[in-house]
Amino acid sequence: MSPTRRGRRATLEKKPDDVASMFDEVAERYDLTNDVLSLGQTKRWRKKLVQALAVKPHETVLDLAAGTGSSTEPFHDAGATAVACDFSLGMLQVGKRRRPDMTFVAGDGMNLPFADDTFDAVTISFGLRNIVRPEVGLSEMLRVTKPGGRLAVMEFSDPTFRPFNVVYNEYLMKALPPVARAVSSNPDAYVYLAESIRAWPDQDHLAALIAETGWSGVRYRNLSGGIVAIHHAIKPARTTSR
Repeated sequence: MSPTRRGRRATLEKKPDDVASMFDEVAERYDLTNDVLSLGQTKRWRKKLVQALAVKPHETVLDLAAGTGSSTEPFHDAGATAVACDFSLGMLQVGKRRRPDMTFVAGDGMNLPFADDTFDAVTISFGLRNIVRPEVGLSEMLRVTKPGGRLAVMEFSDPTFRPFNVVYNEYLMKALPPVARAVSSNPDAYVYLAESIRAWPDQDHLAALIAETGWSGVRYRNLSGGIVAIHHAIKPARTTSR
């Protein structure tokens, strides 16, 4: 498949160039589109993530798959040394133009451009799903986190109330695309979004994957009835770098 153009989208094969091109294309209206499609819940979810990570002033924080940096802002504004990292140059350019005081770094989630044991906390919001091999991404996040450091992964998940789960999946596949057509620069990209959410592991399977990559104390908290879940973990005090 050639790089994404208007009216095209990445496939679930998640070829990095295709996914990056897709996000480049939607960068200008990405934050607005997310707010509309989430029915205004995105900001509330991110506030919960900030609370969960409990970052203190002067701590170092990596926000992976940060896009335009809207998820990085709370950490930066709280006095942390926060780095917004993403593989979409288009997203980073929009973010840097909007917040020139913040640090934006281009990077591949499977080969992070940071030294071992660099960050006190690492987080990724709605982006682990887009890494070709999520287990490699989790291992890389472990590598760059200091021993005893924290991980928070916020991702779409499985609603816990079965009747609502049916309604939610109907929304993803039927209602989301027409809404996206009204507000997004590339509505077909949001068809990929819906498909990738449906293909993603549920809460328990993601928790198991995080533990398998070397993180300890893995737990999760459901938000909005399980539409979104935040998984927490700690890097063991002593671990072999991966």
